[in-house]
Amino acid sequence: MKSMILCPLLFFFIFACSAVYWMKTDSLWTLHRFLNRQFTAEDIIKSRQFTAEDIIKSNMGIFMVETTEKLELSPLAACAIESAAQTYPDRSVYFFMKGLTKDMTITKSSFYKAIPLLSSIENVYILPLYFEDIFKDTPLDPWYQKVNPAKEKYWAHVSSDAFRLAMVWKYGGIYMDSDMISLRPIPKVDFLALEDPNFCNNAAFGFQRHYQFLWDCMEDFVKNYRGEIWGQQGPKLLTRMVERQCGMPVVKGTEDATCGNFSILNPQRFYPIPCSAWEKYFQVWNPSDTFNSSYALHLWNYMNHNNKMVIAGSGSVAENLFKKHCPVTYDFIVKPTSRKYT
Repeated sequence: MKSMILCPLLFFFIFACSAVYWMKTDSLWTLHRFLNRQFTAEDIIKSRQFTAEDIIKSNMGIFMVETTEKLELSPLAACAIESAAQTYPDRSVYFFMKGLTKDMTITKSSFYKAIPLLSSIENVYILPLYFEDIFKDTPLDPWYQKVNPAKEKYWAHVSSDAFRLAMVWKYGGIYMDSDMISLRPIPKVDFLALEDPNFCNNAAFGFQRHYQFLWDCMEDFVKNYRGEIWGQQGPKLLTRMVERQCGMPVVKGTEDATCGNFSILNPQRFYPIPCSAWEKYFQVWNPSDTFNSSYALHLWNYMNHNNKMVIAGSGSVAENLFKKHCPVTYDFIVKPTSRKYT
């Protein structure tokens, strides 16, 4: 008789302790929600089966994209998405993936950590990427109908360059590369950013919906298309368009400049560590690296040919950025991965 009474009491006690433990720990509560979403399986992807027009609010989106077929996001890409969602809680982050299809469910791809984890963040949307929908009713549509991706040397880059122009023109908002960690909100509405004093980069830019400059950029994209030249439709396009419209502006110190009615942001805003010094992000943290003049940091993933990783306990600049700006990614992707290499 005693055992019949004690067993339910013991079960209740364990359950109560577990509940308190979960509720006290924010990061573990996030994991709880993440696991719960896995149990509801098809929710995460199937609930996203609607067109961009159904969910994207004009001038409020943060857009990112993966133009290859891969579904396993890198820790850096996951951090980029999470940090943007954390930095802009009143806006939605839309991550488009070429490898995702409308009929895919999380059950079929549950071994991919990042998709369900990021989908558990309230203002993050993981969406399938269909170029024909994105380029429709833009100057890029005729080009896309003719181009043969199989013969394009830099198709992943070229298609990404086209995507960002069309998306921001159609809906308005901010585009950011998925190797960019957000630190604080960008106060400008219409802007480009300099990588160095003489060169615009297209890793981050923002404009209001139907901004004429972006339409002009798409026309130039098609008119001067050279798919065999890296960056011809990306950074080089924006640079020549700015030079054509108002000449390359001069920036001093940490000041920004203007070109017509939009801002040209100082290199410090996104690129305080230049491309040539990208490995500094994987070196031990220097307390002077506060990045007080930056809105986000570009970690130059395309330079990382040896696949340097963010390792828990390394004390690197990147690790410190992850811990502060994408703690969920750090706890549930970086830490488990780091154990394999330590």
